[in-house]
Amino acid sequence: MKLRLLFIGQKMPDWVQTGFQDYHKRIQPMLVTQLHELPMAKRGKSDSPADCERYRVLEGEAILTALNPRERLIALEVGGRSLSTEKLSTTLHGWMLEGQDVALAIGGPDGLSDAVRARAEWHWSLSDLTLPHPLVRVMVVEQLYRAMSMLKGHPYHRA
Repeated sequence: MKLRLLFIGQKMPDWVQTGFQDYHKRIQPMLVTQLHELPMAKRGKSDSPADCERYRVLEGEAILTALNPRERLIALEVGGRSLSTEKLSTTLHGWMLEGQDVALAIGGPDGLSDAVRARAEWHWSLSDLTLPHPLVRVMVVEQLYRAMSMLKGHPYHRA
């Protein structure tokens, strides 16, 4: 199984890149994980709700275009289901046994398009809080590393 992270946004602050790279490097021996950054739609200073919807649609098209036909799509969004680290570990184990590749999609500042939501097999929420997208990158890869550490019997996770 391969896991791809489809993230909207390309120029992340140094702290995001450092945090992401640290956990991304750690997880590679356990789970092949690839980052696929997609361009964010250009925004104006005083965007209307219609503009925000247009951005979601454009970014959603980019996500769906980048998606491989055989990948299972998981959408990360506030309204998704919450998973404990233990449940995430069990879920990852199931995906690995099935052997199907997985793509996790994180939209831009305006969220995911309806088309991406409809295509997603399920929706995952990291928190009921609205989190900044750069921080979500680090949190997602850290949680994946933590879940894989549990599967491999590594002492990183302490319940």
